[in-house]
Amino acid sequence: MLELGPFTIYWYGVIIAFGALLGIYLATREAERLGWNKDTIIDFVVYAIPIAIITARIFYVTFEWERYAGGPFWKVFAIWEGGIAIHGAVLGGVLTAIVYTRVKKLSFWKLADIIAPSLILGQAIGRWGNFMNQEAHGGPVSEAAYNNFLQYLPDFIMNQMTIGGVMYHPTFLYESIWNILVFIFLLLLRKYNPTRGVIFLNYLIFYSVGRFFIESLRTDSLYIIEGLRTAQVVSVTLIVVGIILIIYRRRTEPVRYLDMPESKKSRKKKKKKR
Repeated sequence: MLELGPFTIYWYGVIIAFGALLGIYLATREAERLGWNKDTIIDFVVYAIPIAIITARIFYVTFEWERYAGGPFWKVFAIWEGGIAIHGAVLGGVLTAIVYTRVKKLSFWKLADIIAPSLILGQAIGRWGNFMNQEAHGGPVSEAAYNNFLQYLPDFIMNQMTIGGVMYHPTFLYESIWNILVFIFLLLLRKYNPTRGVIFLNYLIFYSVGRFFIESLRTDSLYIIEGLRTAQVVSVTLIVVGIILIIYRRRTEPVRYLDMPESKKSRKKKKKKR
């Protein structure tokens, strides 16, 4: 953290903010390319971010209720002490998008497709906030794992992941790398002009695949019941739902990702005629 007079700036917050701002920038540029005003994205984000934070906290507290049930009630709201869940944030964002697009008479799937690459990139960057806080890591590193690949990590990562003389798996790094690969895949996918909604659904599927395996390494998992990790159950559910919806939308949805509003198309045709 940085001390600036009476103010304390935490690296976690700086990193999260940077990821969010970069994601918003990329999404607004893509929205304009597809015929939307960039204010459409900004207006949505103004609602989505606070709601996503609230739902992320609700999700976490729900599965950690025993931790809060016996303590002061205000601890439920003490988000500054840690405790939010990505899946809760995604749920809040999706619900916000559904309401927002209905009110604005816009396509939910188009908005979701535009936001998806920014969302996974923001998650990739945000995981480095966990690194700064020495949280969301895996269990102790075995000698075999260290000798096979972890010894090649930069010293600053190995030093930060060594807590109390024990080096732990940098699961933040595993997920960050996976998310960047998913981000690149989504950028490539949209060049092929898939059916509207497919980009967002692929985000759900591929993020969930990585999260399912990485979650098994973490030591701070939320549990539905003993031995059943919440994030893994949610990940499997999202993979199944995502695949079903992709099949359904490919069969029933004629509109594709790059299709623009009729007004935009007509303007382009007029320019060509001139």
